[in-house]
Amino acid sequence: MPALWMPGATHLDLGDHAPCDGGPAKALAHITWDLNATAAKPRDLVPYEQLCTFFAGPGRGSASHLLWNPFSGGVTQFLPANSRSKSLVDAPGGTRTNRAGACVIQIEALFFPYARVAGVVYPRLVDTPCKGWPDILDWVRSWGVPDRWPNGRPESCTRDEHTWETEGGWYPHKGVPENAHDDPLSWPAFTIPAESASSSEAFEPYPGHDFFMSGTKPAIGKQSTVFTRMGKRLVAVGCGRYSVGPGPRLGQADVDSYEAWQRQYNATHRKGWSGTALRWPPGKETWDALEVPKA
Repeated sequence: MPALWMPGATHLDLGDHAPCDGGPAKALAHITWDLNATAAKPRDLVPYEQLCTFFAGPGRGSASHLLWNPFSGGVTQFLPANSRSKSLVDAPGGTRTNRAGACVIQIEALFFPYARVAGVVYPRLVDTPCKGWPDILDWVRSWGVPDRWPNGRPESCTRDEHTWETEGGWYPHKGVPENAHDDPLSWPAFTIPAESASSSEAFEPYPGHDFFMSGTKPAIGKQSTVFTRMGKRLVAVGCGRYSVGPGPRLGQADVDSYEAWQRQYNATHRKGWSGTALRWPPGKETWDALEVPKA
């Protein structure tokens, strides 16, 4: 089981744990937006310690899992990954926003547009140093959250409830049904965690959800030498379902073979996965474990 508490974070358990509902794993991107500022009138960033005290005290009813300081890299965790938090509006009836997944990990970045730090003004979150982001991303990935924005990136997204209920990935606060907030406006790009750099020298890095898909269906017919190397590894680990091949054109046998690998990995490592977690497309955890060699 992945770590309930993010390694390296300060752990400040608020209690009041409650389970999520199951389904595709999700992560939520927020900014604190605790002050309003403009390009003409920037304002100093609120101290990180002040926000920690707020979420541990009067703001505990709206605390996320993580509070992240993108300027220092500091992270404080208030709830374990398998508990719901209460950062999203959850109207009566409809989707249970804070619980709608195997996990719904919520991250608050300490930021507001045109925040001023040490005399420098930062219009967007992505303009900050984003220190600590690779560590957060690595931990979120370990919980099976894919590197994708099903309802669109923060800069341009929808609030499609069906997508929210059925697809795993990252969602901006603005992209969650029943919520009217506009944050986080931007968010750092998905990157390879530093600790994976050495393994990437020998093995093919995870190419991301969209590499394997054509819309909502497997990208049958797409050609890449990655598929040949993937197929050979699937045969090597005893999961090949090929009558011919494998080859560079993605086919149903590749899909069937990879799903067999995910079932094998799930059973061997006692992950407890079910449903969509065992079906195509590949996720980062099983992809990295397969160790597809580089060309």
